[in-house]
Amino acid sequence: MTVVRPFAGFVTAMTAGVLENVLSYSKDQQNITASNNCPVDNCCDGVDCPPEVHKNHHTFREKIVAGLRYAVTDVWGDIVMWFFVGLLLAGVITALVPDDLIAGVLGGGLLSMLIMLVFGIPLYICATASTPIAAALILKGVSPGAALVFLLVGPATNVTSLSVLYGILGKKSVLRYLAVLSVMAVLFGLAVDYLYGVLNIAPLAIIGEAGELVPGSLKMGAAIVLIALSVKPMIHFIKNMFKKNASGTTFYSDFPSLKG
Repeated sequence: MTVVRPFAGFVTAMTAGVLENVLSYSKDQQNITASNNCPVDNCCDGVDCPPEVHKNHHTFREKIVAGLRYAVTDVWGDIVMWFFVGLLLAGVITALVPDDLIAGVLGGGLLSMLIMLVFGIPLYICATASTPIAAALILKGVSPGAALVFLLVGPATNVTSLSVLYGILGKKSVLRYLAVLSVMAVLFGLAVDYLYGVLNIAPLAIIGEAGELVPGSLKMGAAIVLIALSVKPMIHFIKNMFKKNASGTTFYSDFPSLKG
């Protein structure tokens, strides 16, 4: 699953992108210029000092420190709440859902893939939160292929993102996107279940097995570090939830429309 999930995501994204270019790409569409601003401390705008000059502004150590700071503040701050929401939902599923309740329906086959497809497409969930939920579903008897369908379509589609895509790409492009994603997810789900069957692998017997490779003290230390890094961004997230927008300012994006 660790190998198949990114591979399936890559193939699906490439398929959707190539199909979109073949069917609707126009050379007259506006080109978007990439930003070359310095990611370390914004010392260079990428225009007045070209990249070949800017590459000597910072040492390798400064770049590493800036990258780690970005990882543990910006990136982790964006996903930390969804990560813990996913863990919470996984715990609820594990504790409260009877083992035989969903295994009969989602235990494998095309029907289970289609049900998971219908369930996952409108659901608002990120890739981080979907992982522990999928693991909990497998523990309850859901086939790995059906869980993979959820892992692929859950983060890639939801009502909000589809409405934004509709505004940028148009109705036909969104329908093609959904069609490609759905077909590829189901095909990969069926392939994964077939592979598990051919290799005679029992998901319930091996799930979490890799965790035994890590010493308990290291896992405990990593958990403490993770919780410590999570306190500040979670407090910030919760404060923003209750913060009222006194100014009433509305943001209008200048992102260009790609509709023909």
